[in-house]
Amino acid sequence: MKQVLPPAGVHRYPMAPLIRYGLLALYGALVLPLPLLAPIHWRWPVGTAVLLGFLLVLAATSEQVEITATELRVGHPAWCRWLLRRGWSLAWGDVQALHSVATSQGGRVFYVRTTQDAAGRIQSWLLPQRIAHFEDFLARFSAATGLDVGEVQRLTPPWTYQLLAVFSGLLLLFETLALVGLPHPANP
Repeated sequence: MKQVLPPAGVHRYPMAPLIRYGLLALYGALVLPLPLLAPIHWRWPVGTAVLLGFLLVLAATSEQVEITATELRVGHPAWCRWLLRRGWSLAWGDVQALHSVATSQGGRVFYVRTTQDAAGRIQSWLLPQRIAHFEDFLARFSAATGLDVGEVQRLTPPWTYQLLAVFSGLLLLFETLALVGLPHPANP
């Protein structure tokens, strides 16, 4: 692998668009019809719940990775950080190794292992594998840590999310066609 300079400035890597928008489309396909199918007196509460759920899914898929000259950070943007408090950061000097673990679906996840803390524990953090510009991220990660990332790949192949996006789009299309073809409740 070609060695690059350590990261200068802040480099942000959001969730890969295919993954993010595929999940948002799936949410929409599954729940958008619910307010229309609900009894009249439940439409506003169900519609409000659908909107709040969409905002929650949007926030969950807004996770981003930041690389600076001194650290690696994983977290959410300020608009939803108060709600989704998970996130972490590691100084480059604390990163010691990458540890590979097989998943039950046949893929591999990678954990970033750190130096021992005051209690003598080695901590592990899940390496983000569903981000945009993944190859650039890996090159900068490798340059900053000196670790070999040759075996690291995306967690799932792109075709799985392409298939999800196509099926979600088809479901939205059929729901729209069904909605347009349905008679209005006042005029059966």
